[in-house]
Amino acid sequence: MDTQTRTELEAAAFRRLVKHLDDNKNVQNIDLMNLAGFCRNCLSKWYKAAAEDKGIDLDYEEAREIIYGMPYSEWKNQYQQEATPEQQAAFAARQSE
Repeated sequence: MDTQTRTELEAAAFRRLVKHLDDNKNVQNIDLMNLAGFCRNCLSKWYKAAAEDKGIDLDYEEAREIIYGMPYSEWKNQYQQEATPEQQAAFAARQSE
């Protein structure tokens, strides 16, 4: 597979992941962190880092808006729920691994 095709496939898979997360707003970031070790904020940071690697000035909030599909503050107000004690315990356990 040539580099251009690989890049296009990776980009398509990334767009599909972001859409899947957008379609499943009920999945909380803490759940993603507990199960997969990354969340929407991690994707935002990776996106920002990739932009910087290309010499593109993109701040964290702009990257978050790309990943969340709206300003983070708006997403947080509409969709983020308070983490349960069980979620917090699972997160703490994962962090100590």
